[in-house]
Amino acid sequence: MRVALLTREYPPEVYGGAGVHAAYLTRDLARLVDLDVHCFGAPREAPHVTAHPAWAEVADGPNGDVLGVLSVDLRMAAATAGADVVHTHTWYANLGGHLAKVLHGIPHVMTTHSLEPRRPWKAEQLGAGYGLSSWAERTAIEAADAVIAVSAGMRADILETYPAVDPGRVVVIPNGIDPDEYQPDPGTDLLVGLGIDPDQPSVVFVGRMTRQKGIDHALEAAVHIDPAAQVILCAGAPDTPEIGAELRARAAAINAIRGNVVWVEEMVHRTTLVQILSHASVFLCPSVYEPFGITNLEAMACEVPVVASAVGGIPEVVVDGETGFLVPIAVDEEGLPVDPAGFARHLAARVNQLLADPETARAMGRAGRIRVLGHFSWPTIAARTVELYRQVIALTPGA
Repeated sequence: MRVALLTREYPPEVYGGAGVHAAYLTRDLARLVDLDVHCFGAPREAPHVTAHPAWAEVADGPNGDVLGVLSVDLRMAAATAGADVVHTHTWYANLGGHLAKVLHGIPHVMTTHSLEPRRPWKAEQLGAGYGLSSWAERTAIEAADAVIAVSAGMRADILETYPAVDPGRVVVIPNGIDPDEYQPDPGTDLLVGLGIDPDQPSVVFVGRMTRQKGIDHALEAAVHIDPAAQVILCAGAPDTPEIGAELRARAAAINAIRGNVVWVEEMVHRTTLVQILSHASVFLCPSVYEPFGITNLEAMACEVPVVASAVGGIPEVVVDGETGFLVPIAVDEEGLPVDPAGFARHLAARVNQLLADPETARAMGRAGRIRVLGHFSWPTIAARTVELYRQVIALTPGA
């Protein structure tokens, strides 16, 4: 079976959970099928990986962020001739998969890591292009032969957002993690250079600088978190320069109030992240929209208790009272908290509860790793994905 997998992010250019998913899934898929990966960005040296550049004529002009993406989709669609199935990840590549289906008569499987209509704040980043990104996603998802939702919560969102999609075509196959790579690391050599004191308790946030990941709520919660604990914010890839500047200024202001705020503005390498998590007292995930939340798996694999918002797929990962705490959140029609100050205080209260009870926190951390080992392995996820490929190929005329 020849599979063409289309993704914006692929190592070494990975900045979010969808890119992490693509990197690990392809590793295990390659053991099961004849796999060709098509991605965005700079040329890759890895075999069977083709990077497609955007057309400068459109990428450098008005609305170039989105038009450049669509130009890459055209390149990808042309390159998938001869595949038995095309599998796409995120709206950036979805249209390429749809066009491949139409051009070459091959089935299209798409994994939904998020939904554009559920992220209205993306208009800050894409401007008028947000309408095009939403159109590309809708066109692809309504015509796809199979849609993979990374959680049951995500499946429900898909069917509510796109009622034209046949529920029988939407299947749940979760994200995963490599527990051999994400496991407790007793070392501290990588922490000191970042300004982290391994001998002090710490509360860790990891995520992009976007409204979705709730970093602004993490900053607000930091005001109420025990000042004896470090608040470590590993924040990268701002949606816009303005958002990046706003959050940097807020972090500096909060550090002036409580101290002990460590701002790490980069998507840290996995080995560094593992060491940060291994020495964390609590992992904080204040997302306002999260179809799955792979960062929670990473923390749990490193035996860190999690305090997370009870949205999307997070309750399918974090077991309230067992591997951490879930904090309820009500959102408005824009997808933002109705009571942001109350939400932040509730997050801080749960964090402080764990900081004050290290024994319970350690027990929750151990339970988290046990849960990861039992439910979220990449080989199992890859095998389930290949079985789905077989099913859609069998239903394709002429297969």
